[in-house]
Amino acid sequence: MAFLEVHNLVKDFGGLRANNDISFEVERDELIGLIGPNGAGKTTLFNCISGLHTTTSGEVIFDGEDITALKAHEVARRGLARTFQVYVAAGDLTVLENVMVGCFMKTRSRAGARHKAMEILEDLGIDDLSHSLVNELPVAAQKRVTMATAIGSEPKMLLLDEVAAGLNPNEIDGIMASIRHVHDHMGITVILIEHVMELVMNVSHKLIVLDYGEKIAEGDPQTVSKDPRVIKAYLGERYVKEHGGLNQEQQSEIDP
Repeated sequence: MAFLEVHNLVKDFGGLRANNDISFEVERDELIGLIGPNGAGKTTLFNCISGLHTTTSGEVIFDGEDITALKAHEVARRGLARTFQVYVAAGDLTVLENVMVGCFMKTRSRAGARHKAMEILEDLGIDDLSHSLVNELPVAAQKRVTMATAIGSEPKMLLLDEVAAGLNPNEIDGIMASIRHVHDHMGITVILIEHVMELVMNVSHKLIVLDYGEKIAEGDPQTVSKDPRVIKAYLGERYVKEHGGLNQEQQSEIDP
């Protein structure tokens, strides 16, 4: 049995089908990239997996348990945490206090939460920001704080939603290093939604590609990046030419 199993997941919003019969599996310790154009249903899929949305049909199995009908806080207590595209700091809390919010998922002790939060900040190399107000930090620092807050709940799996959005190349390198650290050294299984291809191609063991709410490809990054369906729907020929090109048969599928 896989660590996460998504079976025939469907999510409708009135007459709009945002996710259509999506199935995939994630093994423990994998780092998975979820890509596709805007409006493909990626965040909706995260919302269904994490309990923020109720699925229309289908099943989500996490660590051997059917979590399809669970609410978001119940899913989080079972070890599946997520971040959001837009991070809104909790009022005027400091970085340390924000991370403590995540830690309260597993402890009622303020001292225990503070100690755990400081350990996480040190592990991620941002303990120097502990007394800064989150809403006064640059975007890149806020992205790392939201990861730290999610890690405070001690997840077995972390869903990261566009943590590199709006960052410059140096900041992207820093986020990439943080993602690798979370996976490699903290032992957390990761699924990330990302449009920064340099990041997602470099860190992912496997890619899952959505388009118009359906899964159109799944596999290792090198294979998926040359799939004609993925090129047409998302990557574009320019990206592929800059990263190795296509053989004649693959090109003919794009330009018959």
